[in-house]
Amino acid sequence: MLAHLLFLAGLLSFLASVSHTMRQSAARSVIAAAIYAVPFVMTAGSIGFAQAQAPKPSFESFAVPSGSAPHDVAPAHDGTVWYTAQARGAVGRLDPRSGKIDTVALGTGSAPHGVIVGPDSAAWVTDGGQNAIVRIDPKTLAVTRFPLPKEHPDANLNTAVFDRQGHLWFTGQSGVYGELDPQRARMRVFDAPRGAGPYGICVTRSGDLYFASLAGNYLGHIDSVTGAAQVIEPPTSNQGARRVWSDSRGRVWVSEWNAGKVGVFDPAARQWREWKLPGNDPHAYAIFVDDQDIVWLSEWSANALVRFDPRSERFDVLPLPRDHANVREMMGRPGEVWLSESGTDHLLLYRSRAADASGQ
Repeated sequence: MLAHLLFLAGLLSFLASVSHTMRQSAARSVIAAAIYAVPFVMTAGSIGFAQAQAPKPSFESFAVPSGSAPHDVAPAHDGTVWYTAQARGAVGRLDPRSGKIDTVALGTGSAPHGVIVGPDSAAWVTDGGQNAIVRIDPKTLAVTRFPLPKEHPDANLNTAVFDRQGHLWFTGQSGVYGELDPQRARMRVFDAPRGAGPYGICVTRSGDLYFASLAGNYLGHIDSVTGAAQVIEPPTSNQGARRVWSDSRGRVWVSEWNAGKVGVFDPAARQWREWKLPGNDPHAYAIFVDDQDIVWLSEWSANALVRFDPRSERFDVLPLPRDHANVREMMGRPGEVWLSESGTDHLLLYRSRAADASGQ
């Protein structure tokens, strides 16, 4: 830095000394050209010249067996990461430290969609192919199935979440949602308003249950006692509410696939807000709210991870490392965002704490 300043001072002095032999206007032009030729490497905080460009986003990639088509991903407390290998009828468990992958075949006809880690540290899977909720023991990898009642065949099971009572609630795109009590192996299944569409589901800090209906274009609030669902209309019609996640304030964030928006519903105020994602014709699929209430989305049109800060209402678009990643789900741990690239047979880790520190 000092060398650049000394060089610039000397150059200006030299040009001034010879300017009497030049026309005044020409001298000014030469001086100006010399000034702009000097590379400025100062930070914006020193004198206020050029600001360094932020580095490109850095993802850590983990290849999974070819043909897995990992649909959903769920990091566990022990540092491992579960994922559904939908195309192989299996569930995988990655140890990012060693790269080791355990694969658990779920049986004939299996097509696992969602996976979450339960309060028992087991992996719980919505298996659309077997029309069952599946538990994988984290120590033995033993598989236990909880089939849906016969009167609800082909539910097209999608996503699950545990409530505060330890009951698992799930959605089925064919037009159902339901509750499983694992201790009693008892299940209730309900018909959804407007039929087909139930997709993502979440639970708030206060224990309220909400699901998104992709085909029904609404947010549903479930009464956990009666099982009845109340339809909550987003401001944008035909928005394609796909996945949902709750923040620390109990607000429910929604990825709006058709509209290319992110929406938030505040149950306390009974109010909505929506923001259009950047770019041309965006499509918001997965959504995850981290422990700092930063909202993360997968955007398919731009093939990117999108960061949204509700406080500043600022979007940051982070291009993914491979084309056609098709990220369908994201979850995280403090400081980490995990993504499943169903189109490339990879899991991705993005370290959100490092991103916050760099200002992205």
